[in-house]
Amino acid sequence: MKSKITVVGIGPGDTADMTIRAVEVLRESKVVVGYKYYIPFIRHLLPDDAEIVMNGMRQERKRIDKAVEIAEEGRDVCVISSGDAGIYGMAPLVYETVRRVGGDIEIEVVPGISAFQKAASLLGAPVGHDFCVISLSDLMTSWAVIEKRIIAAADADFVTAVYNPRSNGRYWELYRLKEIFLARRDHDTPVGYVRQAGRDGEEVKITTLSEFDPEEVDMFTVVIIGNSRSFLKDGAFITPRGYSSSSAVMDGTRAGQSIMIESFRTIEKELSNRDISVDRKWALLHAIHTTADFEMENIVKTDDNVVGTIYNALTRGGVRTIVTDVTMAASGIRKGALERLGIEVRCYLNDPDTVALAGEHGITRAQAGIRKAVSECPEALYVFGNAPTALMELCSLIRAGKARPCGIIAAPVGFVHVCESKHMVKPFKSIPKIIVEGRKGGSNLAATLVNSILCWPDAAQLKPGRDV
Repeated sequence: MKSKITVVGIGPGDTADMTIRAVEVLRESKVVVGYKYYIPFIRHLLPDDAEIVMNGMRQERKRIDKAVEIAEEGRDVCVISSGDAGIYGMAPLVYETVRRVGGDIEIEVVPGISAFQKAASLLGAPVGHDFCVISLSDLMTSWAVIEKRIIAAADADFVTAVYNPRSNGRYWELYRLKEIFLARRDHDTPVGYVRQAGRDGEEVKITTLSEFDPEEVDMFTVVIIGNSRSFLKDGAFITPRGYSSSSAVMDGTRAGQSIMIESFRTIEKELSNRDISVDRKWALLHAIHTTADFEMENIVKTDDNVVGTIYNALTRGGVRTIVTDVTMAASGIRKGALERLGIEVRCYLNDPDTVALAGEHGITRAQAGIRKAVSECPEALYVFGNAPTALMELCSLIRAGKARPCGIIAAPVGFVHVCESKHMVKPFKSIPKIIVEGRKGGSNLAATLVNSILCWPDAAQLKPGRDV
């Protein structure tokens, strides 16, 4: 009859966190091999006459060699492993050793609750979607390989559990991991860490990626970093089971808004320069989201604090009107946001007075519409997505002292007078403005830049689309 090595995952250390099968095996074991730090966790479960073989840290191979030696004598032996025996545990080493010596030994692996599972249960439900586990220990894996895996996990949006995060000799690796994730994840991404999970001295903490302090972590700590959909609610760290609309409802967003949030986070990760003000980034993300054109990084020019300044003018400064050059630009401005803020959009292109004025003076209807608008709404936010002549007309009226707009969105599109019209706006230093330089632009782009202004309070959380 073959002798047998049973590799038992004893969980984090508390008997309550052990599987029934693990407890049964331990109670029947006559010979037990294990790390001396873990033996006290299970000693009360062993028979009084059980033979115990133990040694210290980093002597795993010696322990397994001894276990194989005992098995070759014809005796069954139990090898204990913290957490799950197959996850950074002793099971692989048992198989490797038995294969190396060529012994005729039966092997059974009894699974256990891994430390990251216990830590997750204490934090809430952080591993509800695809996840990975990475060890920062470079004893058996080179740092170059570990760093590749960290980058892959961050890029792939995995919930990531971190084992062996820090020790006296390894002090910088966790800082590097944080740096990699900050370059690829939202800074408000939830992070939870648990020290001595399931043991005396257990400590649980939840924070954000930007606020996470590696100095609070040691070798007995498991760190869990959320994915782009993870959120905090009532003190719990939660990762929804999917990216679907049903998961969006859990964190208070609707399906359309959820998709838009995900899109913005994707765009932000792909910006060539993320180190820009929230104000500029907010306008830029809206522009790229609408056009799928990352050239917007180079051609969308924003005055300092332009989004917040125009928002304040429209909501606190007494201005309640937005004027567009064409009806298409007006139609792209979110009606829900306008109603929420009590703001009116006007387009004078088809106004009878505009038609008459255009015919009388031999100018375009777009120009005439701006003349009419300025006569009624000189302080409005003026938005241009189509007609460069309309923008040029506004510039002339500003110089004549007849128009005092609270802001200008200059995004006409085309080939004639387009670039010149945008250059004409630039000298007005006292007027907040967003300019889409060159030939590119369009009513949809102009409208989305207005929408970025109307939802400015959501910029800090990078949570667009409340009015979608």
